[in-house]
Amino acid sequence: MREAYHEQLNQLADHLAGMCGMVADAMELATKALLDADLAIAEQVISDDAKVDEARSVCEEQAYALLALQAPVATDLRTVLAAIHAAESLERMGDLALHVAKAARRRHPQPVLPEPVKPYFAEMGRVALKLAHQAEQVIHTKDIDQARALEDADDEMDDLHRHLFTVIMDKDWPHGVASAVDVTLLGRFYERFADHAVSVAKRVVFVVTGRMPGSGDEEL
Repeated sequence: MREAYHEQLNQLADHLAGMCGMVADAMELATKALLDADLAIAEQVISDDAKVDEARSVCEEQAYALLALQAPVATDLRTVLAAIHAAESLERMGDLALHVAKAARRRHPQPVLPEPVKPYFAEMGRVALKLAHQAEQVIHTKDIDQARALEDADDEMDDLHRHLFTVIMDKDWPHGVASAVDVTLLGRFYERFADHAVSVAKRVVFVVTGRMPGSGDEEL
């Protein structure tokens, strides 16, 4: 019985890791649609979002079944609770990729991004992809040092986000208010995507240590 129970916990972790791969792919494609004004790729991201939502539902159903039938305690209980929260964060990451794709579709056939900011979004897309794949590895390995390393990559995203604002707020910005609003919102989508990836990693730290990073009582 216990062997079957732990196999179910492992399956839950595998499903969460699979969601990381799904949202990484979604943001990679959404970024390509954004940079290239590619309507077909944008439509693919938009239609595939339902798969991310379904994956979250599957993870939550598994987690609640384990709570109801196994009454887990200690580390096992933390694992199940963390999975529920992580699935929510991953579903939101999928939504953020969806927002990027919808922006590309809304402006098509015109590009959303003025040329001066394209390099920022290419780099933000790279960092977002890296964070999602790092979160996937953390779920598999439960490596605390690797989990904490995600915050360094998140700092990289925050720096890009801040620099992006200096471009938008320049008094000589020639692309108009609507374009500035688009760029501001899109930058926020990438920044929030990164934040949710860090949140997933923090849940793994919670599983292993029993403490949430940043709670004030984390073991260092």
